[in-house]
Amino acid sequence: MKHDPTRRQLLALLEGGQAHVSPAEALEYFPAEARGRLLKGAGYTPWQLLEHLRITQWDILEFSRNPHHESPPWPEGYWPSTPTPPSTGDWDASAGRFLNQLEELKALVADPAVDLLAPFPHGDGQNLLREALLAADHNAWHLGQLVLLRKQLGAWPARASAEGG
Repeated sequence: MKHDPTRRQLLALLEGGQAHVSPAEALEYFPAEARGRLLKGAGYTPWQLLEHLRITQWDILEFSRNPHHESPPWPEGYWPSTPTPPSTGDWDASAGRFLNQLEELKALVADPAVDLLAPFPHGDGQNLLREALLAADHNAWHLGQLVLLRKQLGAWPARASAEGG
């Protein structure tokens, strides 16, 4: 991978921190009282966005590595059933799963034995490069929405809120 600039750039895009905040930074220290708040005109609560991110990324990852994967029904299968986390630990659990899935996707992209351009035998011409770009694009869009909601809720930057500053 050391000499593969395409993989390096794709991994950097998935990690964030170049043109966008990293996924971890967008999610860390998110105030519990704000996770289920629906701001006027926002359309979604932070919880709904996080779960949508997690479910969609899971679907992309599983499609990329499991020829027997079946995607959830569109669109209802890609959104949570409630606007608020069912319990206090659900946000952290969902964020942890999302970040773990991202690491799994990055490991798949980094694997030199995996051809980024080879069409999946179970798809309609999709390949890992396309799926990784799709995940990065989708993540950047909705993580940006989460950051905007945090700003509107007065909970950004993340560390300043958590550290009392």
